[in-house]
Amino acid sequence: AIYTIENTIASLSHMLVSPDGTTKLLLKMKKDGLEVESVIIPWVDKGFSTLCLSSQVGCRQGCTFCATGRMGKLRSLTADEILVQVYYASKVCRVVGNIQTSGVINNQQIQQSLLPKVDNIVFMGMGEPADNAAAVVTVANTLADRRMFGLAQSKITISTVAPDPSAFITLGQAPAVLAWSVHAVDDKLRRSVVPTTKNTMEELRMGLVHALSLRSNKLRRTMLEVALIEDCNDSDDDAQRLAVFAQSIMNDVAGSKIVVNLIPYNAIDHPTYKTPSMESVLRFQKIVIDGGVLCYIRTTRGDEEDAACGQLAT
Repeated sequence: AIYTIENTIASLSHMLVSPDGTTKLLLKMKKDGLEVESVIIPWVDKGFSTLCLSSQVGCRQGCTFCATGRMGKLRSLTADEILVQVYYASKVCRVVGNIQTSGVINNQQIQQSLLPKVDNIVFMGMGEPADNAAAVVTVANTLADRRMFGLAQSKITISTVAPDPSAFITLGQAPAVLAWSVHAVDDKLRRSVVPTTKNTMEELRMGLVHALSLRSNKLRRTMLEVALIEDCNDSDDDAQRLAVFAQSIMNDVAGSKIVVNLIPYNAIDHPTYKTPSMESVLRFQKIVIDGGVLCYIRTTRGDEEDAACGQLAT
């Protein structure tokens, strides 16, 4: 028998491309036929693509704004099943790259289909990395290994909702940037958005502070992520609390740098949640920046094909 990735680990069963080039891959696992999604986000002007990896089939954290959370956790992926997403994404980018240099299509089509090579990995797909930490840390080490994928540690990001304070310590062992899906700083509001939250935000904050203090200075840059939902967590008070919260982490960890990422809610079938207006998002951003914290608005990519943050589900 000939052993190939396709017949031993996973096969590519479907691919969707949105108008901006964002490409969603659906992979079927050989072990049991379960499927996961991963997303290639091309940044043509920067010359690279970001790959959004899944670490589980489904997720047990139940974030109310996220389609994956509605699936529940079916199972965790093995390290091979996570890495196979990198294999297929790299292959897709390479094939599209070959098409666009062959001269058989016009310049406009080239621009639309151009997928630069994967040079940035984010664990922000399906699943909670802390619930599959051993495999995620193994994959991060493989991605950073110069004899393997050879990615810089700063080009690998592991995002966690932080099921408990120890999640930061566990995932902090990986050669990667840590990101925390905060969504709300107020305890009551946080529990409404992330209903599986068991700890107070102060307890979770101290877990992050402890983990960052153990890391090298270059890995003390951390992102706080907020899925902004209209009339839920996008008030001026929410923004001010977030700025104070971020500052407190930087004050407690020498050499640390906190960057806030605002992700306007990407619509799923929810009875009350709405995407905030850009005016509201910009006001929120200004309050955080005025509080002395770097704050960026995440560009929504791939929402036409349900490939944006919070929309992945099979």
